[in-house]
Amino acid sequence: MLYAIIGEDVPGSLEKRMAARPAHLRRLAELQDAGRLLLAGPCPAIDSADPGPAGFSGSVIVAEFESLEAARAWAGADPYAATGVHAKVTIKPFVKVFPA
Repeated sequence: MLYAIIGEDVPGSLEKRMAARPAHLRRLAELQDAGRLLLAGPCPAIDSADPGPAGFSGSVIVAEFESLEAARAWAGADPYAATGVHAKVTIKPFVKVFPA
């Protein structure tokens, strides 16, 4: 089943985020290589694709996991969780409707 993983950053997390980003991206690449990643990306803190020093307010990942528990375990082991980038992470089952 698909799960949406929604991470909300702590204020001023840009430096921590950038330091942890290579390891975070490697984990996402593993999901992609396994055919389990639907989408992933950051949420800019301002209305711009390149927010510069404003940084990001969080991230969204939609990927396939065996269970909600497996999605929680994956998210809990993410470098953004380990380095304190995210203040809160919400994980919900997700049903893709569009694009068909």
